[in-house]
Amino acid sequence: MSTALDMPLEECVDMLTEGGNDAGVDGLHLADVEGNEFVVTLFQGKYRVKNLDGTAQFPGNGVEKVLNTVQVLFDPDKHVTLNEKIEPMIADVRSLIRDGYIPTVRAVLCNNGVRWADQYGVRIREAEQHYNGQLEFRHFNHDSVVSSLKSGDRIDASLQLKGKAIVEDMNYMRLLVGRVAVHEIKRLVDEYGDRLLQRNIRRFLGQNNRVNAEIRNTLRQADKSDRFYFLNNGITAVCDRFDYNAFQSLDYQIRLKNLQIINGGQTCRTIQETLDAGDPNMSAAAYVMLRIYQLPEESEDIVQEITKATNSQNPVDLRDLRSNDVIQQTLALGMEQLGFVYQRHREAGVGGADAITSSAVAEAVLAIWREKPHQARFRRRDHFDKLYHTIFTDLDAAQALVATLILRAVEARRRQALADAPPWLHYASHHLAMLIGRELLHDLQPALQPKPAPAVLSHQNLTAARALLDESSDTYYARAKDSVDQALRSCYGDREVSLQQLAATFRRGDLMEMLNGKASAA
Repeated sequence: MSTALDMPLEECVDMLTEGGNDAGVDGLHLADVEGNEFVVTLFQGKYRVKNLDGTAQFPGNGVEKVLNTVQVLFDPDKHVTLNEKIEPMIADVRSLIRDGYIPTVRAVLCNNGVRWADQYGVRIREAEQHYNGQLEFRHFNHDSVVSSLKSGDRIDASLQLKGKAIVEDMNYMRLLVGRVAVHEIKRLVDEYGDRLLQRNIRRFLGQNNRVNAEIRNTLRQADKSDRFYFLNNGITAVCDRFDYNAFQSLDYQIRLKNLQIINGGQTCRTIQETLDAGDPNMSAAAYVMLRIYQLPEESEDIVQEITKATNSQNPVDLRDLRSNDVIQQTLALGMEQLGFVYQRHREAGVGGADAITSSAVAEAVLAIWREKPHQARFRRRDHFDKLYHTIFTDLDAAQALVATLILRAVEARRRQALADAPPWLHYASHHLAMLIGRELLHDLQPALQPKPAPAVLSHQNLTAARALLDESSDTYYARAKDSVDQALRSCYGDREVSLQQLAATFRRGDLMEMLNGKASAA
């Protein structure tokens, strides 16, 4: 799950759901809401111990179980018995559905072999068509993991273009625009996989399933596939250098050094899967537009600008695009002085207790110091976009560090909670962290001149702040739990509240008025 979703292992631990009554789901990831839609990724894993040569097919009963599961889990009116790991997650999902949001479901079937047999491929395609683009299956195996781990390797490849192409030189850069057969794109993806998409900030599991469905449908229709070139936005790639035989007037064979696709990853992946499925109606004359930029050395900033511009029509994760701005560089330097590694890039590759990602800082600071816990949890996609300056403006490295440590500690307590823990605890980490932050600032304040929160905290009293957290963590946490419990009672009284209602309450920020009122009264 960590490799497929490009997420830290510690975050993926929270997504594990395997056990009795798991509805055939071993892991679940709920993405942020975009517009009126959201994406749920389901993982099912099958590991063959007796066949380690990588040839065993994903079992058909596993496919059938996932197909049956999606019919039940995403209908809020259907009852299903679930274990304590997955039940609050599904309540979250069903709460969103009841509020009118539309789910897109990705079933990622993982094994140490090859994909499912053909007859189950037919069942999958029928289900994908039946759910009108809301359901999508992916196969993920050892080769997929290795391909991702090798993502730093350079790709030197060749592509056969069709017809004429435009080549221009400008400002020490070169541009080529041409037409390439979809079979050539499939060959490229078959050979290099996700390594092609290293710089693609939307990656292959971050795609809009409805767009994928439209691409597939266009390719499969004989009267449309030969016009695919005009109906698709095309593929944009960058490279260190491209070469071709200039004596030719058309049909260039292009040689590319250090090739990376920065826009069109979903087109590439969907072309590969559609051709793998084989459709007799698809025209052999299906082509796609290809734009190739040859950029000078030390061109990472240019790559980021092109990537952002060419992806601007779709929601994107902007963490990488913000990674080199002054704010992030200053935080990295400040963290280093405090003995921590600040990971500005998603693929920094450093782990451990001393490593802190920019996304973790954004989430913690928004929840604790900016006191927007519901936005911290449910609007992660906006943390480096609309909420970026709300989060990072005037943020001291010590404040970023302490916020992250508070949220980490709260999450650790949630994972260790006993079976008799209150049902709302699954949804409350960000609210609890906010309340603990308030307590900490209150206790630090008497030792200093009065300052507005969180300016109370800086590198000057970081040692004292961390000591307070260590000494008073149990007290802070108990008080925070009591505050949340009282706020919930103010909302619902003593009547029983369903998990779906709790999920909605924390997502909408309904508790903030009660919590703020209590803080004012105190």
